[in-house]
Amino acid sequence: MSTEICVAGSFGRMGRALIEAILEAEDLSLTGALEHAGHEALGQDPGQWLGRSTSVRLMSDVRAALGRSQVLVDFTRPQGTLSHLEVCVEQKRAIVIGTTGFDEEGRKAIREAGRHIPVVFSPNMSVGVNLTLVLLDITARALRDGFDVEIVEAHHRHKVDAPSGTALRMGEVVAAARGHRLEDVAVYGREGITGERPTDAIGFATLRGGDVVGDHTVSFMGQGERVEISHKASSRANFALGALRAARFLAQQSPGLYDMQDVLGLRSRAR
Repeated sequence: MSTEICVAGSFGRMGRALIEAILEAEDLSLTGALEHAGHEALGQDPGQWLGRSTSVRLMSDVRAALGRSQVLVDFTRPQGTLSHLEVCVEQKRAIVIGTTGFDEEGRKAIREAGRHIPVVFSPNMSVGVNLTLVLLDITARALRDGFDVEIVEAHHRHKVDAPSGTALRMGEVVAAARGHRLEDVAVYGREGITGERPTDAIGFATLRGGDVVGDHTVSFMGQGERVEISHKASSRANFALGALRAARFLAQQSPGLYDMQDVLGLRSRAR
């Protein structure tokens, strides 16, 4: 039996990658496609750019787009995602959230939704990135003393939030492994006479340009040696495949807030 999926932001970069992956999968069905009101492609077949014909038409009404779908996969913007989330709670549909840039109120709304429906919320759906988080936890514990930590991330010129959600999650993992909260030790920019580097600081540097899909490097810099853990994405296919893995997972779950560590069975290994 296939898992029936609706894709939000269907004509965006991630939306197209998701639809292509769904159409290639034997155990998934595209049953809904959603875009914002006024989008020029409304009413069109979301498979047309692949030369594929589906029974789906692009809609702007989330209730209509959801139709019979079991899971909504959403990689849009925080405001749109939160609006879609309300409808998913109302309709008792699961949701995979890959959107980044939420403020605390938005994260609170997602946590609350998890009391009523199955939710996977992760700043990065890549299998490789989520394995990297486990490696960062191990490394940060081993290199707790005498090593400075800096995180550098690069994305395409169209990305609207910085640092990336993935970079922030990496920082949270490293900070927690060292017994800190990221908000207490993060340094997001340096300019002028900054003074000596605080011992426990976790620095962030952000690069934006071109068509970079997503690069992240965490450096542990000690005396006479440096350990670097990197993940580089060469296409959006890995994010799409991870998100659809999450959709399959949710179709079998009771209400709750999950992340990719749960989806991949890495939760116990990360602690």
